[in-house]
Amino acid sequence: MTDRNIPVTEDELHAYVDDELPAERRGDVEAWLASHPDDAARVQSWRAMAEALRTRYDSVVDEAVPKRLDIERLVRQPRRWVYGAVAATFVAFIVGGGTGWFARGAATAPSAFQNLTVDAIEAHRLYVVEVRHPVEVPGSERHHLQQWLTKRCGWVVRAPELAGAGLKLVGGRLLPGSGGPASFMMYESASGERFTIYTAKSDAEATQMRYAAKGKESTLFWADDGVVYAVVSTGADRGRLTQIAQAVYDQLEKKG
Repeated sequence: MTDRNIPVTEDELHAYVDDELPAERRGDVEAWLASHPDDAARVQSWRAMAEALRTRYDSVVDEAVPKRLDIERLVRQPRRWVYGAVAATFVAFIVGGGTGWFARGAATAPSAFQNLTVDAIEAHRLYVVEVRHPVEVPGSERHHLQQWLTKRCGWVVRAPELAGAGLKLVGGRLLPGSGGPASFMMYESASGERFTIYTAKSDAEATQMRYAAKGKESTLFWADDGVVYAVVSTGADRGRLTQIAQAVYDQLEKKG
């Protein structure tokens, strides 16, 4: 038997929204919501967000976690560069940027970019559908997030301010990359549209911005000072993706 006087926690509210709350506690939570309109409004907002994400990203919600991001596999053996069919698929989609696109140096070997786009898009597809745990560190802790990722990755990691493009920082996380750690940050619009920024160390010193796409996912990516940056979206048109990627690039350049 449960005590309805016990305050309902935020974890319980999330579990209620996800239909994961124990049956014996459900009545208590519903009674709590009936007498706490602020929490009831939050629950309604979360449900609306979950529905919007399901509608937008339904095609990838039930996909298996890519083997490249399987933690147990990563612990058992070191990461290797991706070869074969998966990486080869991206060759057809990699397009050099136009002459006006941030030409910073000679193009690098395609394999480095193939691996980056595979990693960036797989990470995007894995986490973009998450409602409760899309990130490790929330956007409200931007300063801590930047310091933590900078320390763990070994290069200066910044979370660009993208409010001008209608995006709010959801937060970020540390991921295993092809050649070491990688940083991953997620942004979201008021309508639930999500973009992610993936950065990883690379042999590429500087390149033009390039475009790659696979299925509904697309990315604009470039290298600067030995770090590769990829801005990824699901379903956004190339113009919108370009707007976000250029905003990211401009801010990183100004603070570089």
